[in-house]
Amino acid sequence: MAVVLATDTHLNILDASESHPFAVPIKKINEGVHVSAFLASRAYHDILTFLMQLNGAMFPRHMPDAGEAVARVQIWELDSPHVSYSTTVKRLSQLLDDLDRIIDEVPPDPGPRRFGNASFRKWNEIVESRAPALLQLHLPTDVLSRRSATVASARSELEPYFLGSFGSAQRLDYGTGHELSFLAFLGCIWKLGGFQSTSAGDEERGIVLGVIEPYLRLVRRLIKTYTLEPAGSHGVWGLDDHSFLPYVFGSAQYAPAIHSTYQLPSEGSRTDAPAPADVVKPFTVERERKKNMYFGAIGFIYDVKKGPFWEHSPMLFDISGVTAGWAKINKGMVKMYNAEVLSKFPVVQHFRFGSMFSWEPQPNAVPPPASIHSSSQPSNEDISSSTTSISTPQVHSRETSHSSTPDPSHGSSSKTSIPSHPSAGAHEGNSNSKISIPGLPIEVSKPSTAPGYSQEVSKAPWATQLPAIPVPSLDTTAPWANQPVAELETSSPRGGESTSVTEYQSATAVSEHATAGSMGPPPPSSSSRAS
Repeated sequence: MAVVLATDTHLNILDASESHPFAVPIKKINEGVHVSAFLASRAYHDILTFLMQLNGAMFPRHMPDAGEAVARVQIWELDSPHVSYSTTVKRLSQLLDDLDRIIDEVPPDPGPRRFGNASFRKWNEIVESRAPALLQLHLPTDVLSRRSATVASARSELEPYFLGSFGSAQRLDYGTGHELSFLAFLGCIWKLGGFQSTSAGDEERGIVLGVIEPYLRLVRRLIKTYTLEPAGSHGVWGLDDHSFLPYVFGSAQYAPAIHSTYQLPSEGSRTDAPAPADVVKPFTVERERKKNMYFGAIGFIYDVKKGPFWEHSPMLFDISGVTAGWAKINKGMVKMYNAEVLSKFPVVQHFRFGSMFSWEPQPNAVPPPASIHSSSQPSNEDISSSTTSISTPQVHSRETSHSSTPDPSHGSSSKTSIPSHPSAGAHEGNSNSKISIPGLPIEVSKPSTAPGYSQEVSKAPWATQLPAIPVPSLDTTAPWANQPVAELETSSPRGGESTSVTEYQSATAVSEHATAGSMGPPPPSSSSRAS
């Protein structure tokens, strides 16, 4: 989690009277450790500033009327007549309409297939070939004609963000990283003065409802037409397979009315807002998806997934149990976007950095503290070494010692020692040495021969590898963590009968869920579902 906070209320607009050193955006995040540098960069600060700027504009407003003692509350629903759209917003909406019509030109290949439809590559090729003309047609002239201090132009910096917003033609997938690219595309247009900056947030609402919402509709059609795979999805334990922004802006639509974006409420809901728990009611979802972005995203989940909601979307189901209102959910969504999108290597590794979203450090930014999560982020070296190990497996003879056997979890063909607990110190000695764990009164012996593992020559690189010995954490609450390994199959929390490790883990999971204070009730049992 980054320490940098977006204290600025609006994204800065570049001075039109000065030439700008445009640069073609390039990839900078190549390893997990680069994420920490990103979280202290100007790009991260500007992205979060722009997100908060759009989010604050979607909160209902107290609108004072002459002659009325109490100010009326103005809400911002989809297709609302109270939202004004500038010329730039209308032209960007037409740009998205042109992209939507290209889908009609490229129908999906017939026949069933397990993964994405290859016709999406043809759609992407057409968009890429027409992108210069489309941007020239639909973007303001003063944006593209901005003077440059380098050989690059404004269009050459905008185009990669635009083309990276609709999924990967190579992997046939779409995810929050592509959604982030579109947010950066709009942020670049804002920085170049393409939007009208107003203090009342009218332009920001126009961007959300007149550009981002049509963009989401286009993306959903692409996903359904070409069966695009989720990119970097956490499966059922992720918020959504494809999008995140509609949950941020949609929860803001239901929050209490505000007088100013400088102080956003952290609790409460609009008086006529549906309850968060209504996401499991198909009738309410179908009604609200026409007016609200949050329920629009929920409705799309119902379109593409079958089965009980708490099974295929447990994270959203947990959030539906929040009783503090939609403002509380909105606050949590912003934090979650920072943690699950901007701070995750699989998502931001494809983000590109230019002159407007710069890789340079943000002044006075404090680098995020080191954590186990950040230090365990994947790297290109891990991926390349894993690929090398799989393609050219190494055969080990009987004389090969266990300490020189490659670790299959790292996929390296070099000689490595068996990993030990970080706090246990260096592990040396013969094959019968012991691993001491500070703070725990146990010693785990490393046997010379693992039961069930043959030391005969084998083509499989892991055949002579010792099984990994799990080292318990010092602060774990698992009931088996504070007892010797030998007692795992004999002791029992119920007093008498033997209990396996799996049963211990299951009992612990239930206990931890009950004490964690999670958002919302746990999924109902199979008997309750049947009823």
